[in-house]
Amino acid sequence: MMGLRTLKPSDGFSDLAPGLELLPMIAGKMDRRSVSRDATASPGQAHPVGSNTKAVLSNSGPEGTIFYDVHIFYYTWYGNPHMDGKYIHWDHILVPHWDPKIASSYPRGRHMPPEDIGSSFYPELNPYSSRNPDVLESHMEQIGASAAGVLVLSWYPPGLADDNGEPTEDLVPAVLDAAYRHNLKVAFHIQPYRGRNDQSVHDNIKYIIDRYGDHGAFYKFTSTTGKSLPLFYIYDSYLTPPESWSEFLTPTGSHSVRGSAYDSIFIALIVEERHKHDILAGGFDGMYTYFASNGFSFGSSHQNWKAIKAFCDGNNLLFIPSVGPGYIDTSIRPWNNHNMRNRVNGRYYETALQAALNVRPDVVTITSFNEWHEGTQIERAMPKKTVTRVYLDYQPHGPDHYLELTRRWAEQFNKEKEQWLM
Repeated sequence: MMGLRTLKPSDGFSDLAPGLELLPMIAGKMDRRSVSRDATASPGQAHPVGSNTKAVLSNSGPEGTIFYDVHIFYYTWYGNPHMDGKYIHWDHILVPHWDPKIASSYPRGRHMPPEDIGSSFYPELNPYSSRNPDVLESHMEQIGASAAGVLVLSWYPPGLADDNGEPTEDLVPAVLDAAYRHNLKVAFHIQPYRGRNDQSVHDNIKYIIDRYGDHGAFYKFTSTTGKSLPLFYIYDSYLTPPESWSEFLTPTGSHSVRGSAYDSIFIALIVEERHKHDILAGGFDGMYTYFASNGFSFGSSHQNWKAIKAFCDGNNLLFIPSVGPGYIDTSIRPWNNHNMRNRVNGRYYETALQAALNVRPDVVTITSFNEWHEGTQIERAMPKKTVTRVYLDYQPHGPDHYLELTRRWAEQFNKEKEQWLM
């Protein structure tokens, strides 16, 4: 297994690959079902849990039935000259290896869009701007077509961004409005930023809930007790020690969120095995695995999911496995070839989806809708050749292949879930 040193923020991983979402648990344990206030259950989709209060797990959107227990990671960090005055993120740097000896044998510099972009695939919408309303609309259509009901928005506080991007917090209202038009919900993926700690995250949660909590597209997860709470994914949560998180996330913490107007479901990232104990001690409500490269970390290795799920069940935590269609980040980390996972025309994705369903999670997260740098996207891609590059594509299948696979498995997940609950 590759050294997890690769995960240190200084190694260029911190700004990428935010995490996956969460599933309702079974056997009456913490069945905090995804419910939306404006949704009505389609017949045969929602199942009564415990009492006769129906948890709304699905809804019909313009693109067909969507499922609020399938969450998908979403990025708004892309820009182009037309909307932003320059390319943002498509011109990503080639991240140097942390070992100077290894770094010296790989190219440096940055990509030169539109012909040369920081991805091994090429988007059907071309190197787009996340600020373009037509792009947002197309993205919501595609997510609706995939049947994923919750997009998990990569989020930095106002004025902050990842090392290769620009602030995008001002885009949140447009994302919420676009999601709402398609009956989709939005959850937040809190990214690491300089100075992030338990107190600053508490402030972030207040900011998000005060500002967006009443929006029709703001996602809330509903438990069997009927309590409906916001849900947050905390990427790279292990960077802050559990003793600090517990000040925020346990009832006796010095600035506890529990029982307050800002109480929520907090999902931490499990990378190494020891993190599961830290996540429990920190007061989190569950864990997700984010990475789409099977074997890359303890958490992202499918073979460990049964044990992680058993640990979560025993401690009343949600386990939300993250699945992806493949992984290739060599356009931005040319030295990272050993973590590449070939898509095998969709077979890799289906294997991951099956592994997730096997542990009967409440929620499944998809990595990702549009993390193009790491080649985990299910967004529509197109074949492209330039003088210097030949991009990967989805052939022999069409550009919708991974959206269609996601829908097929989301439907299967919800069919099986009805069986588990009988």
